[in-house]
Amino acid sequence: MSHFEPPMPEKLLSAAEKKSEKAAAILAGALEVFSAQGYAAASMERIAKTAGVSKPTLYKYFEDKEGLFLALVHQLTALNRKRMPALLVQSASQMPPQQVLKKIATFVIEDFPRDEAIIRLMRLIIGESERFPHLAQTFVREIEKPMIETFAAYFAKQTQLNLDDPMVAARVFVGSVVHYLIIQQVLHGSEILPLERDRMVDGLIAVLTAKADSEDC
Repeated sequence: MSHFEPPMPEKLLSAAEKKSEKAAAILAGALEVFSAQGYAAASMERIAKTAGVSKPTLYKYFEDKEGLFLALVHQLTALNRKRMPALLVQSASQMPPQQVLKKIATFVIEDFPRDEAIIRLMRLIIGESERFPHLAQTFVREIEKPMIETFAAYFAKQTQLNLDDPMVAARVFVGSVVHYLIIQQVLHGSEILPLERDRMVDGLIAVLTAKADSEDC
């Protein structure tokens, strides 16, 4: 009498790995097509061809082009969304605010240029923001909002800084760093508007900690 034997864990793992690899290939193909053609002109057919999969396979993983784009944003920002709060929590327990902010700002400015995929994504979103504002809003929701809220909570606990509004301070900090990266990296403005990293970071921290420093004098 025959009996059912469940698949071996190795086979289950292999199937999961294959599915993950196929999804990664589709997202890589999507980034390439979106970057080259823009969001409006990119077709699911072209993305499937670039990714090396059939259209039915593509639709099996992603319902439509917008869903594919959102998945791409999630994939490219997942590491930063996890790493930034962890870095802040770890540093906050060991260092004064001036050192924490310098460490994080320096890390972000150094790390960002190494991730060409994120740079390409930001260029795409900026270029398509007028015709497709919901794409830009996705970027703000997935990247900017969590970062700003994390830093606002941090600033609220740093009473020694004498900040009037932690949310404003968070937007100044995050906004300044993001603006610096957009000008220097995304918009190719480093030669037009040069500013050394350390000068930028030290100046930003001086602005945010000015009230605390004046009270120490």
